[in-house]
Amino acid sequence: MDDLMLDGNAVAGLLQDVFAVETTTAIATCRGCGAPTPMGATHVFRGAGFVLRCPHCEAALVTLVQGNGQVWIGFPGIRTLQLAVTGP
Repeated sequence: MDDLMLDGNAVAGLLQDVFAVETTTAIATCRGCGAPTPMGATHVFRGAGFVLRCPHCEAALVTLVQGNGQVWIGFPGIRTLQLAVTGP
């Protein structure tokens, strides 16, 4: 594992603030290779923001940048995102 690489659990709090649901168990289907992966199992690289990559093909699934009380999220590599929700 690279010094700048973490796993998807590293951004769980940030994603939960945005989505208001548990995101580490959300299933992202990669647009590149088609593999379904729990968000907590993605490879996260940090720099000016975060890039969550597919652990199977390394395609960029999600980009996150936080600053000045705002969060910018891009989903360039996710075909579908399956989230568990509660309620009626």
